[in-house]
Amino acid sequence: MAEQEVIRIDARGMKCPRPIIELAKARRRGSPGDTIEIVADDLAFESDVRAWCETTGNPLMVIETNAGESTARIQLSE
Repeated sequence: MAEQEVIRIDARGMKCPRPIIELAKARRRGSPGDTIEIVADDLAFESDVRAWCETTGNPLMVIETNAGESTARIQLSE
């Protein structure tokens, strides 16, 4: 069994929809079971990432916001 990978994305300074575009790109190069960790400071990011996870079926493990930056961890599914 392959080792699970953590794919990190720094989307700070990117405006909507670019953080979600970067997330989608990372999804395509990831494998089921991998985790994507993405940091963004766009005001729409939290609602966008929640909607993306719901639409794609990739579980949102956690989202934390601190000092205007949100960090989301997403588990990649099949």
